[in-house]
Amino acid sequence: MLRLPINERDGWQTKAEEFGFKFHTMYGDQYWDESAYYQFSLKQIEQDLEAPTEEIHQMCLAVVDKVINDDALMTKFCIPESHWDFIRQSWLNGDPSLYSRLDFAYSGDGPAKLYENNADTPTSVYETGFWQWLWLQDNVDNNTLNKRSDQFNSLQEKLVNRFADIQFLTPDRQLHFACCKGTDEDRGTVQYLEDCANAAGITTKFVYIEDIGRDADGNFTDLDNQVISWMFKLYPWEFMMQEEFGEFLGTNNIRWIEPPWKSILSNKALLPMLWKLFPDHPNLLPAFFEDELDQAQGIDRLVKKPIFSREGANISFLTNKNGTFVAEDNSQQSSSSDGPYGEEGYIYQAAHMLPQFGQNHTLIGSWLVDDQAAGISMREDSGPITQDMSRFIPHIIL
Repeated sequence: MLRLPINERDGWQTKAEEFGFKFHTMYGDQYWDESAYYQFSLKQIEQDLEAPTEEIHQMCLAVVDKVINDDALMTKFCIPESHWDFIRQSWLNGDPSLYSRLDFAYSGDGPAKLYENNADTPTSVYETGFWQWLWLQDNVDNNTLNKRSDQFNSLQEKLVNRFADIQFLTPDRQLHFACCKGTDEDRGTVQYLEDCANAAGITTKFVYIEDIGRDADGNFTDLDNQVISWMFKLYPWEFMMQEEFGEFLGTNNIRWIEPPWKSILSNKALLPMLWKLFPDHPNLLPAFFEDELDQAQGIDRLVKKPIFSREGANISFLTNKNGTFVAEDNSQQSSSSDGPYGEEGYIYQAAHMLPQFGQNHTLIGSWLVDDQAAGISMREDSGPITQDMSRFIPHIIL
């Protein structure tokens, strides 16, 4: 696994705008970075990333099956009791999933280590499935990259096929797509997925989350007062369950993408549950609930993560000092991140730092569509915590 410099394509920013990639630069900082790329061998991809991704996904599904059948675990996952039946019924019905992203620390040697499962609202799908593939094609065509260069990337093809599969299970319904107002990244992500659904022959319609209403019967409606019967929402289940209209979830005939049972997989409580069910698995890091920290005494350093957390928010590091875990001083390094999460509690995961390439800390996102590995995305940051503005770097297989 190598990080190699490369010349940027002439006029790539203009091309990005033409293709709808309007969030290549955000808040004055470059998000898409093609001044370098990562190079993998086929063995590294197939053995160290692709196979573990599919295996861990099945392990995660085993956790869901255990949690939905145990009230104590549903409580441990901080899921409101009023929505337990809603989630359980979704799992028992076999409501279909579209996609997920597992985040790994991997340096090219040894097993990739799972950081978390982005199973409900994973972003960077456009950059992964389309834009980095276009970057590869352009650089092969202009002889900048070796003609044998490939990419671990079947994401767009698998998304289109999966939408077609789900439509077969949900016939004769228009698919609404939704995200929040005021974020180019979310809007671009949803537009890309809507394009994939259109390519699968699905009729779609867009509505902002803030513009969803309800009728007298408790059905969710769009701005044209059309009842929503099938929806992809780039909006977390834990938010939806706490809001004013949350009481109507499960009372109307809506098929959801992602389905409600994904609220268990996107929850950081998944991590200690995986460790309980599959202890010492080579791709897992030891992880514990707050009331189990006595089991972590042999570990020198822990990462403290809120049970609900996104974009690397509210993460901090703890050091074991004579049997007591103490928060690290942040004056010398970026060992914590701010954010709005934490009220619901925390889990603790053994620290396993991201590999560094020069000054860059590099995270690998490994994508799944349904049950199949579908490609990877590379994110870089100057600090050890990957956050929403961490740079996206393309990759090749050679």
